[in-house]
Amino acid sequence: MSSTAAYPDDVGACQRLLRERDEVIVECRIAIAAHVALVDQQSRQLEEQKAALAKVTAERDLALQRAFRKKIERYLNDPKQFVIDFGDSPDIVDAAEGIADAAEEQIGSYTRRKKKDRKPRNEQLPAHLPRYEVTLEVPEAQKFCPDHGERDLIGYDRLETLEIIPISLRVRVTLVPKLACPKSPHCGVVEAPRPAGLVEGNKFDTSVAAEIAVAKYGYHQPIYRQQDLFASCGWTPSRSTLLNIQQAAANLIRPFIEHLREVVRAGPIIATDDTTVTLVVQESPLLSAPDNPKNVRAREVIAEAQAEHRGSITARMWAYRSITQPINVFDFTVSRHRDGPELFLGGFTGSLMADCYSGYEAVRTRSDGKITRAACVAHARRKVFEARSNYPVHAAVLLAMFQELYDIEDRAKAMTADERRALRQAEARPIWERIGGYLVSDAVSGVMPKESFGKAVTYLRNQFEHLRVYLADGLMPIDNNETEQLMKQVALGRKNWLFIGSVDAGYRAADLMTLVSSAIRNDLDVFAYVKDVLDKLLAGETAYEALRPDGWKQSHPESIRTYRVEERLARADAKIVKRAKRRAAASH
Repeated sequence: MSSTAAYPDDVGACQRLLRERDEVIVECRIAIAAHVALVDQQSRQLEEQKAALAKVTAERDLALQRAFRKKIERYLNDPKQFVIDFGDSPDIVDAAEGIADAAEEQIGSYTRRKKKDRKPRNEQLPAHLPRYEVTLEVPEAQKFCPDHGERDLIGYDRLETLEIIPISLRVRVTLVPKLACPKSPHCGVVEAPRPAGLVEGNKFDTSVAAEIAVAKYGYHQPIYRQQDLFASCGWTPSRSTLLNIQQAAANLIRPFIEHLREVVRAGPIIATDDTTVTLVVQESPLLSAPDNPKNVRAREVIAEAQAEHRGSITARMWAYRSITQPINVFDFTVSRHRDGPELFLGGFTGSLMADCYSGYEAVRTRSDGKITRAACVAHARRKVFEARSNYPVHAAVLLAMFQELYDIEDRAKAMTADERRALRQAEARPIWERIGGYLVSDAVSGVMPKESFGKAVTYLRNQFEHLRVYLADGLMPIDNNETEQLMKQVALGRKNWLFIGSVDAGYRAADLMTLVSSAIRNDLDVFAYVKDVLDKLLAGETAYEALRPDGWKQSHPESIRTYRVEERLARADAKIVKRAKRRAAASH
C-alpha cells in the first residue's frame, strides 16, 4: 500500500484530520513551553540556592577564621598583600623610607621601654590581707635523735597559703536611747534620731542592696541564683525581698542618674548603640504616669501586644557613651522607635556617633543643625571585609586604604586633640578622597547593587560624608567600637536573667546598669563605689559632682583596680609595636 493510502480522499475528511493535527501541535507547543518555563524556574531556584550556599559557606569560613586564627585579618592569601607600590618617584621613595625608619624607631623605643619598666613577678600575697598562724605538729619520732637525744627548736619556715571564706553575713543591732522625765511622766518619751533606712524599718543595709545590684549587673547573676548564694551564707530571702531591695536602691539613685544623663548630654560628643531585651507584657499594667513622655509610647505598644495576646515583646536597651567624660548612661524603651534617642538627646548640641539607623538621621534632621551625625568607619570596613569573597581584588584595594586610615589613628592616639585633627587633615583626608574616587570609578561600575560587595559599596557611598566627620574634630573617635562593646554587658546579662518583667523594671535596670557600667569604665571596685553612693544619697547628699565615678575615683585611690589599668596599657603597647612592625615590613 502506498503512503498516500492512509489519507482520505474526501476533502472534508482531510480538513478534519488537519485540524486535529493542528490541535495536537498546539497542545505539544503548550506542553513544551510549560516544560521550558519549569526548567527556567528550577534553574533560577538552583542559582539562588547556590548563592545562598556560597553566602553560608563564606559566613562559616569567616566564623572559623575568627575562632581559630589570629586576630589580624588577612585580606588575600597573597604574601605581598601588605606591600605598597610607591613607584619610581624619588620623593615617594624617600617618604616611604622615612615611614620605615620612624616605625623601626617606634619599635625600638617601645621594646626598650617595656624591658626597662618590666618588674619581677611578685609571688608574695598582699600584705593587707589578714593572717593567722597554724603551727604544725612534729611527729614524736622526729623529736628525738637516735645519737644525741631530744632535738631543740631553732626556728620556723614560713609558708603562706591563701584561703577563701564565703560571703559572711552579720546583723547590726542599733540601740536607740529612749529618755523620759522621771518625775513628770506627762512630758512624754523622747528618743535619739533614727538613721535613714533604705527600706521601711531599716531592716537591710545598703551593703545588701549594693551586693544585689553588682551581682546582677556587674556579674550577671539573676535574682534566683543570688537567692541560692545568700542561702549558702545562712540567710534564705524570698525573691520578692531581693527585688524590693533592688527597687529601693534604684529609686534612691534616680536623681543622681538624671545628673549623669545631663553630664553626658552636656558634652560635645555622644556615641550610642542599642540592643534587644525581652519585655514581658502579658500581665504588665498600662502605665499612666504623665511625667514620663516615654510612657505614652509604652502604653500604646503594650496595649497592642495585649490585644494580640502576645506574652512578650522585643524592647530595647540603649547605651549613650560620653567621649569627653568617662560616663556610660543606659536608657530603656519598649521599641526601637526614634522617640527613645529623640527624648534622650533633647537639648543636646554636638556630634552623635552612631550607626545608619534611620531614627538617628531623623533626630539629626529635627535638631535644626544642632546635631551632626558621624558614622562608624569600622562598620563600613566590616561590610567590605565580609564581602571580600565576592570581589576580592576590589575589596583588597578598599581594605588597604582602611588600613592606612587606622595606621594614622594609631599614631594619633598619644596626641592632643588639636594635633590629632591636624594629622587627620594632612594625611587621612587625602586617603578619603582616594576612597571616594574609587567608589565612582570604572573599576567598580560593573558591580551589581544586590551583590554583597555592591551593598558594601552602596553603604560607603550613602554614608560617605558621615564617615568623614571625625576628620574635623580631634576628640571624635574614628569608630564606635567602644560603645558597641558596651552591648556585651547587656547581652551577657540577657543570657542569664532572660527577660525584664515590666516597663518600670526596665527603667530601674537602665539606672542600675548606668551606675555599675560607669564604675567599670573608671576601673573602680564596683561594690565599694555603689555602696558609698547609696550611703551618701541616703544621708541626703546632693553634691552629685563628688559622687560621679571619675570624681569619686580621685578621693578613693584604694578602690582603683590598678591591675586593669596595667593590663590595658600593656595591650596598647603590644598593639602599637605589632602595627609598627607591619608598617615597617610594608614600607620596605
